[in-house]
Amino acid sequence: MAADGFSIWWGLLGLLPLVLYLVLVFRGMDILPATLVCVLIGAVLTHQSVLSLGEAVAKAMTSFLALVGLIIMLGRGLGEVLTETKVTHTLVHKIIYGIGIDTEKKAMVGIMLSGLVVVGLLGTLAGGNAIIAPIVIPIAAAVGLSKSSVGIMFQTAGEEALTLGPFTPPVITLLGLTGLTYPQMLWRAAIPISCVTFTASWIMLQRVQKATRNKPEYAYEITKDMKAFAPNAREKTATALFLLLFAASVVYGIVTRASTSYVIVIMLGLALATGLVGGLGLNQIFKLVIKGMAGNVWLFLLFLLLDPFLNFIEKAGGYAALAHLLQPLVTVGGRRVVVISGGVLGAFGFSGAVVAVLKMLHELFTPLLVKHAIPMAVWSVALIVATRVTNFVHPGANMFSSMGFAESKDLKSMFKNGIAIAVAQIGLLVIYAFVTL
Repeated sequence: MAADGFSIWWGLLGLLPLVLYLVLVFRGMDILPATLVCVLIGAVLTHQSVLSLGEAVAKAMTSFLALVGLIIMLGRGLGEVLTETKVTHTLVHKIIYGIGIDTEKKAMVGIMLSGLVVVGLLGTLAGGNAIIAPIVIPIAAAVGLSKSSVGIMFQTAGEEALTLGPFTPPVITLLGLTGLTYPQMLWRAAIPISCVTFTASWIMLQRVQKATRNKPEYAYEITKDMKAFAPNAREKTATALFLLLFAASVVYGIVTRASTSYVIVIMLGLALATGLVGGLGLNQIFKLVIKGMAGNVWLFLLFLLLDPFLNFIEKAGGYAALAHLLQPLVTVGGRRVVVISGGVLGAFGFSGAVVAVLKMLHELFTPLLVKHAIPMAVWSVALIVATRVTNFVHPGANMFSSMGFAESKDLKSMFKNGIAIAVAQIGLLVIYAFVTL
C-alpha cells in the first residue's frame, strides 16, 4: 500500500490487459483480436457495463488515435494515386540515374536514398519497397550487390524514412503526443537518431557485402533488351507538381503551426491535384483513394479499440502503479532513468503497430514525465528509439518484407545490422539523457 492510500497491488492488476497484450502479440496473435480481448478484460477490471463499454468505443471516434487512423488510411489512398500516375516510379528513376551508378557504393547510396524518399512520402515501408524494388534490383545486380545487402538497405532506409517524413503515421503521432513542432522534432530527435543509424548500418553493410559478394546472387542484369522504366512528359509534370505542392504544404504547416487535422486536407488535396495532372479522372482518383483506404480499415478499427483499452488501464490504476515501482530507480538515477528506461522498455518489451506502441508508452510514463518535468524534446528521442529498435531486433513484418523484396533469405545478416543499430541508438539515448538532463 502506498503512502497516499493507493494500492500498488490493485494497480498492478490494472496492468494485466497490457501484459496480456504483449504476450498475445509476441505469441503470434493478430494485433486486432489481441486488442479486443484486452479491451474486454480492461472493461471487467473497471466494472464497465455493456452500455458504458459502448459509450467508451463511441467516444473513441473523436479521439486522437481515431484521427491518426483516418490519416493513415488517407495516406495509403494517396499512395495508390502516386503509384497509378507513376510519380513514385519517376522519383526513383531520377534518384538512381541522377547519381550515375557505376560502383557498389554509389548503388548503395542510390537505393537507400530511393527508399528514404518513397517510404517517407507514402508512409509505409512495405508499400514503398514494393515500388522501388523492381527498379533498383537490376541496378544492384549490375554492380554486384548481394541480396543480403539489398535487404539491409531496404529496411534501414525504410525505418528512418518513417522517422523523418513529415506526414508519416509515427511522426504525426509523435508530434501530437509531445506537442513539438515538426522542425523541433526533426533537429532535436529524428535527425540525430537517423545519423547514428545510417552510420552503424553503413559499417555493417560494407561487412555484409564483403562476406556475401561472391555467393550466387541475382540471376539477371541490366541489358539493352530489358524494358526499363522511363518517365514520359506527363509523369514528369505530375511528379514536379506533387513535389512542389508537398513542399509548400509542409512549409505552410510549419509556419501556421497547423494541427494534426491539417494533414487530412493535404492528403486529399495532393491526391486530387496529382491525379488530375497525371491524367486520371475524378471518379478514378476517388476509387484509388478508397481502394487504398480499404487496405488499412483494420488499423482504424485497432485505434478505435486502443482508446478504451488505454483508458481502462488508467482507470484501474496501472500507470500509477508503474510510477510507484519506478520511483526508487528515479530517486537514484534522477530524470535520466525515466527517459532511458522508457526507450529500453519500448525497444525490448513492446511489439505491434508503431502508433499503438507510441501511445501506450507515452500514457505509461506520463505520470513520471509530469512529476519530474522532463522536456518533450528529450522524451521524443526515447519514443523514437523505442519504436525503431524493436523493428531492428525483433523478426517482424518490416524485417521480413525487406528481405522478401530483396529476394534474400539471410536473416542472420539482418539481425547483425539490427543489433549494430540498436547499440548505436540506445547509446545515443543514454548520452542524450546525461547531456541534456
